[in-house]
Amino acid sequence: MSLPPKEIPLGAMRFNSDSQKLEYFNGDVWMQVHTFSPNLDGGARGIFSGGWKPSSPHSAGEIDYITIATAGNALDFGDLSVPVYAGGACASNTRYLHAGGARNNSNSDDIDYVEFATTGTAVYFGDLTGTLYQGTGSGNQTRGIIYQDAGNPAGAPAVHSVDYITIASKGDAREFGEIYGNTNARQNAAACASPTRILIAGGGYPAVLSGIDYFTIPTLGNSSDFGDLQVAARGIGGLSNSTRGVFSGGGPPSAINIMEYVEIATLGDATAFGDLFVGGGTLAGASSATRGVWSNGSNSHNTMSYLTINTTGAAVDFGDSTDSYGDERGSSNAHGGLG
Repeated sequence: MSLPPKEIPLGAMRFNSDSQKLEYFNGDVWMQVHTFSPNLDGGARGIFSGGWKPSSPHSAGEIDYITIATAGNALDFGDLSVPVYAGGACASNTRYLHAGGARNNSNSDDIDYVEFATTGTAVYFGDLTGTLYQGTGSGNQTRGIIYQDAGNPAGAPAVHSVDYITIASKGDAREFGEIYGNTNARQNAAACASPTRILIAGGGYPAVLSGIDYFTIPTLGNSSDFGDLQVAARGIGGLSNSTRGVFSGGGPPSAINIMEYVEIATLGDATAFGDLFVGGGTLAGASSATRGVWSNGSNSHNTMSYLTINTTGAAVDFGDSTDSYGDERGSSNAHGGLG
């Protein structure tokens, strides 16, 4: 016997034995979790953008793309409208957005977008509610969620808030809520999502944090506590399918070489997944329903690696990025928030 709707938590998931489908509760009714295979002459596409490089200017406006199902080197997609690094990213199955980042010794509030099916220069989308540096992001098919570690004027109190964007409609972001606790900056945290829930893990400055927090994407409000990473880290990467999130890498004081995973629909601490192919921080992630890909992680190498999300084990070589970047951001047209 099923619970009456008022007793079912928003975002709960179940397996429907009659339809043989996975479903989630949207607050009123049970909705089927859909899966899809984007048709882009080879399958799901991952995009990485806005990295940092040691040569001047440090802000790298380049955008790379990969075909997630096929190991190989990244290809040049185009450029952001303004070069930035260490922003936040989110995507629907047709559109990729890069928000904020650092540029010319200042922080940006600009949001750019590109269409997955094309290549070329990004187009201005709108503005965040504040400037963003070392943020993160994810979302579902309709709504992008961007955590901004705001660069406020000198003397102003720190703001560690979350914005949301309606991905299909160009325009400015709006305030979503704040991070649970809100006592420390969550710089260079990781994010991943299911269709109903976004998780933000690790990060921190000056303290390095292990906490994992979650927001319910279709609503507004502050985050709730999810659990903890095994190892506190910032510069950490995140990716997911619709049920499992994987976090990787990071530091300091030294390069962290492990991956951890959580089941997004439940609460609890992360579990060991396996080792990275190359350890380090500032990883960017992109994923399909079966495979996750890590890009770079350091401006000292241009290595990408991949893992099979529903298993555990070490990551293996995928190919090379077009250059060596740190502080990239990434997403795909087949990530876990899309079903």
